Amino acid sequence: MTQPPTLTDREALARHRARAQALPGHEDALFLHRLALADLEERLSEVNKSFTSAAVVTGFPSIFAGWREARVVPDDEVLALEPVAHDLVVHFMALHWANDPVGQLVQCRRALKPDGLCLVVLPGGRSLQELRAALAEAEAAVRGGLSPRVVPMGEIRDLGGLMQRAGFALPVADSLQQTVEYRSFPALLADLRAAGETNALQSRLRRFTGRSVLTEAARIYADSYSTPDRRLAATAELVVLTGWAPHESQQQPLRPGSAKARLADALGVPEKPLPKDG
Repeated sequence: MTQPPTLTDREALARHRARAQALPGHEDALFLHRLALADLEERLSEVNKSFTSAAVVTGFPSIFAGWREARVVPDDEVLALEPVAHDLVVHFMALHWANDPVGQLVQCRRALKPDGLCLVVLPGGRSLQELRAALAEAEAAVRGGLSPRVVPMGEIRDLGGLMQRAGFALPVADSLQQTVEYRSFPALLADLRAAGETNALQSRLRRFTGRSVLTEAARIYADSYSTPDRRLAATAELVVLTGWAPHESQQQPLRPGSAKARLADALGVPEKPLPKDG
């Protein structure tokens, strides 16, 4: 079996998260995580089902302290979840760091009881698009090349397909986008550091980014992405994936050719045969 490529240095990610928890701005930097949790709560309130055995997979356990009496487990490559033990599994703000995202989702599905719900929230492909562009342009100008600096984040159309690959029924993908404003480039970087979201890519440079690159990136960012009052705009996209553990009670697609009504009748128009070739 082919192993997925190693995207993330998991030891570095753990160090960054541990360092972030000790920083004074840590809780403030998790504002997007709290926004994501509020969105999940709203979605759950619209589901006509009671959940009594929830589990949460995340690198941010403090966000879920006391939440629905859920079992909270870290986003390790092998999840500490019992098979068929939960009616709700939330994978929260961690899938973008997974070396095997489909494997993570398969483990979540296996942890669900039949007709159990899985909700996944993660940053989408438009997140930090300004920062990625500014860093790439600055490094190309200063050093004549590029290095991996921001974890790649999937587009919604691709992320939605992961749920199907993992075996979920009735998969849905949608997103919400926020524009966050910062007073300065260092303030943006400090927020990422306090949230534990700094560079943990396996292929990252193993030295500090030079001051000249950061200075040029700050200039490019300010020139290209400033608001009218000279604050820096940063895009944050949250993608939410929804899927259900298969169950016989769920709506099933019809077999091809099993329709009992003609489309022309439903539309109230005459049916015309296609012209023959030649």
